[in-house]
Amino acid sequence: MVEDESRSLTELHEAARAEGGTLTVYAGGDFAGQQDSALEAFHAAFPDITLDMIVDYSKYHDVRIDRQIAAGTLVPDVTHLQTSFDFPRWQRLGVLQEYKPAGFSQVHDMFKDPDGAWVAVNVFAFSYMYGPQGGPATPRDLVNPEWEGQIASSHPGDDDATLFLYKKYVDTYGWEWLEALARQDVAFQRGTNSPGDAVDAGAKQVGVAGAATGGSDTTWVTPPEGHPFLAWGQRAALLRDAPHPEAAKLYLNWMLSTERQAAGFNGWGVRTDVIPEGGPIWTCENAHVAEFADFMEDRAKVERWRQTMILYLGEVRGEPTPGWLGLHPTRHA
Repeated sequence: MVEDESRSLTELHEAARAEGGTLTVYAGGDFAGQQDSALEAFHAAFPDITLDMIVDYSKYHDVRIDRQIAAGTLVPDVTHLQTSFDFPRWQRLGVLQEYKPAGFSQVHDMFKDPDGAWVAVNVFAFSYMYGPQGGPATPRDLVNPEWEGQIASSHPGDDDATLFLYKKYVDTYGWEWLEALARQDVAFQRGTNSPGDAVDAGAKQVGVAGAATGGSDTTWVTPPEGHPFLAWGQRAALLRDAPHPEAAKLYLNWMLSTERQAAGFNGWGVRTDVIPEGGPIWTCENAHVAEFADFMEDRAKVERWRQTMILYLGEVRGEPTPGWLGLHPTRHA
């Protein structure tokens, strides 16, 4: 049985230096610099460790890792992705290294594999947002006439988290709501950063299916009870054939540290001993944390919902926002 890591960050740092002082992380995201804040914080803490953080859509990173493993050309040491279903699959295939960073015992059960094959290291959340002129009181009100032509959204046919959020809107408000939204002249784009970018820039007043933007004039809405939003733990794993396993362990321990967990959006994290002022995410029933993970496991159901959304809202268009990275990306762009 794997025990929680007993070494300190200082000891892990020394082991990573002795190993060569480099590591590569494949991280799910929408553009190259999306993980720059984590990258810079890691380099500030461990300036002599080189971290290459490669960001791409999770649905491309997972198959990229599959191909690399099959070819014996694995690049990343660690991956953390939105595609939660990949981690049990990889566990069954035996390509993950069971490992429990320090504090693993304090991670909520919904955010970890009990054997240590994977552990969530971040909590992300999608909802809607609006600019300084105000916005809808609830997601139901997105179909009101005043918001016609004023909405930007990531496309539910392109991203599983966006798809699930739209599914919950339909579950809650009915198919008539989706039909009404389809008449609102919504600007659907690739990249879940796109709604926030549009609102921050003043191009649209309302953004749907995106994360908090950091824009000082943009309000990200945590809806009241009875109205859905989405939160999930982004799962991470140490790959069994990682070229730099000690550096990977340093990274995972740092990501799960109480300081990093407390710095999450709204203070939301995965540890039961780091509780934000507004309460932990697993007590927010309208965030549907566990339901999203279950939804992601049923790939046939996901595909049916994806194609249904495309019937109502049209096809996905545009180049992927991180660009085309190929089979073996190795450097932060």
